[in-house]
Amino acid sequence: MQTHNLGYPRIGSRRELKKACEQYWSGKIALSDLHTAGESIRKDNWILQKDAGIDLIPSNDFSYYDQVLDMSLTVGAIPERYHEVILQKGGNELDLYFAMARGYQQNGLDITAMEMTKWFDTNYHYIVPEFTKNQEFKLFSTKVIKEFSEAKELGITTKPVLIGPVSYLLLGKEKEEGFERIDLIKNLLPVYLEILKKLDALHIEFVQFDEPFLAMDLTEKEQKAFSYVYAEIKKAFPSLKIILANYFDCFGENLEMALSLPVHTLHLDLVRCASQLDDILDLGKLKANVNLSLGVVDGRNIWKNDFKHSLSLIKKAADKIGNDRVWIAPSCSLIHSPCDLDLEENTASLPAEVKQWLAFAKQKIAEVVTLKKLVENDKDLEVLEAFSLNVVAIASRKSSTLIHNLQVKDRLKAIVKSDDQRKSGFSIRQSKQKVALNLPHFPTTTIGSFPQTTEVRSWRARFKKGDLTQEAYEKLLEDETKDSILWQEEIGMDVLVHGEFERNDMVEYFGEQLAGFAFTKFGWVQSYGSRCVKPPIIYGDVQRPQPMTVRWSAFAQSLTDKPVKGMLTGPVTILQWSFVRNDQPRSQTCTQIALAIRDEVVDLEKAGIGVIQIDEPAIREGLPLRKADWKAYLEWAVRAFRISASGVKDETQIHTHMCYSEFNDIIQNIADMDADVITIECSRSQMELLDAFAEFNYPNEIGPGVYDIHSPRVPSKAEMIALMEKAKAVIPAANLWVNPDCGLKTRHWEETKKALIEMVSAAKKLREAVTEPVS
Repeated sequence: MQTHNLGYPRIGSRRELKKACEQYWSGKIALSDLHTAGESIRKDNWILQKDAGIDLIPSNDFSYYDQVLDMSLTVGAIPERYHEVILQKGGNELDLYFAMARGYQQNGLDITAMEMTKWFDTNYHYIVPEFTKNQEFKLFSTKVIKEFSEAKELGITTKPVLIGPVSYLLLGKEKEEGFERIDLIKNLLPVYLEILKKLDALHIEFVQFDEPFLAMDLTEKEQKAFSYVYAEIKKAFPSLKIILANYFDCFGENLEMALSLPVHTLHLDLVRCASQLDDILDLGKLKANVNLSLGVVDGRNIWKNDFKHSLSLIKKAADKIGNDRVWIAPSCSLIHSPCDLDLEENTASLPAEVKQWLAFAKQKIAEVVTLKKLVENDKDLEVLEAFSLNVVAIASRKSSTLIHNLQVKDRLKAIVKSDDQRKSGFSIRQSKQKVALNLPHFPTTTIGSFPQTTEVRSWRARFKKGDLTQEAYEKLLEDETKDSILWQEEIGMDVLVHGEFERNDMVEYFGEQLAGFAFTKFGWVQSYGSRCVKPPIIYGDVQRPQPMTVRWSAFAQSLTDKPVKGMLTGPVTILQWSFVRNDQPRSQTCTQIALAIRDEVVDLEKAGIGVIQIDEPAIREGLPLRKADWKAYLEWAVRAFRISASGVKDETQIHTHMCYSEFNDIIQNIADMDADVITIECSRSQMELLDAFAEFNYPNEIGPGVYDIHSPRVPSKAEMIALMEKAKAVIPAANLWVNPDCGLKTRHWEETKKALIEMVSAAKKLREAVTEPVS
């Protein structure tokens, strides 16, 4: 019986990679220093897994930004606009790589970044490959080969991990008409074969191909591509042991095709879909020479593994096909999990009772190894003790009084239909809001946050350490908020924001004020690039003990006659971006959160806030991978949003925000949310995302983002006007807002001010062409 891991977090247990990347981007460290930081993280990860007892350790699971972008660089899928960067940087591969991810604006070049979107139904973002008709590929980066050799020099023979060729193409986007990206498979495969040839020369035994599209609805052509690819690889490398990894859902309709592929080991995600094990064992089509990798340890959540349950699955497989054909693994890569629970020592934010129920990446590796030991040597006293402790922890969670709140449960039962309905339809509300707010055509706003400077973060750190009194801390925040309000008024912004200087993270901030949540100090996971988030842990019933944002929104509104938006994170996003309890349906937890947000919305309105934004960037990300499962999810997700937004009068304008998602398939559900205004990310796709809204004839107001806040480049007024002209061609001008793609928390003030001044100027220019009155 083998143990293996599909991937390990690459950010470092204390976010060493984030810090090194950002220092390199700002010119504070040299390229060699960045490489040294990467080498150190890789070495630590490999040794940790080796010392824990993992049999097959992954390599090429490390990335400086994103594993899909790594693959694009590897196979030479470099859009033409970046070729000048190659020349300007003298072939510096990493600077080219970062230019593709973040854009490039220096030395006379001004190049936009590649598009970014969510990795399946996670909060991880990947850089979308761009494909053209008859595109050629070539081996450009040899990162995978270098990292295999690097591990070998440490005495560790790894299994290289590659995104499989079919999934890589399906993750991308056609940048011209007249072809399907899957048609490029015959152009792409030779580069994969070249990579395997170079690895073969280094005597690799195993290679892991990640093919998560095996969990998706596939066309017949796409299914045939899988059969073609793996037959060709087997023909070229008959002795190569291929681990084919699918995760996040069952194989579904792809199961028989997957079982027919000439691979050594088939990986199953038994956390997201335990039933597929019976399907495979009962189908009788598993080849006699194919192993099963059982993903029994949850790679996406932080709850301790239930050894009894996992052992029942392992035993079921072993009884059918033998111990030697059963492997034990996490369900998916551990990049979705924090690094090390041992670092958590603050019992105030993470009570000891809750901590005993958890496992982070390091602990999950130990769980995989312990499960193997329990199968192979269940008489060993140390192993038996580990099993007993696990049984006690699992039982204590089920019976804990921390988890259940009867008041919350009763309120859920009392919900009626009118609780998720606004008082009037949108057309009536829109008329009343135009009178109440008196906004011009193309009103300008931002998505919410302003730069969290080093100084602002230092105030928070000093306050938490006790070096600043609450009075002194709040005075600093008031001054910063006042400066931001006055500056927005000065440049002519129409709907202002208070800047969110008091907030750490858009989910963590709310979780800290809600009952049923716990928090970590080092529980970071990568969201994109150097952006890391620290998801709260929802362990029990959720309730709002007191107002959460009213104090700061009301303070900001007192400084100006212009409307200031109240800023809230929506129930679905709080759910999706937290580690969620797995002892009740997610829909139930989400509705609990919706009621808490509803209470906050009502209190904001009472405090004189006439515009309230309830951000839901994660609603698309939460979709199940297969369309057959969408309806049930969308019903409770949309209902949760409506419950949160429907307690206010018609004159109160409800905004929502969504980013980095494809909306075409769920546009009716977005309309059903019935937000008065939706702001969306549009600039990286050059307003392509608006097509779905236009074709649907979306009735409510829209703010298509006119510049990409995830890139440091500052767009010109002309560029923003050009994007809005595209928007005007498909959306009525009276329904359009002008805003950035997303919040500005991660940007610097200098670039933020330049970009927003250009944005306001663009809106004023657009108004010159409008002749009809506002209302």
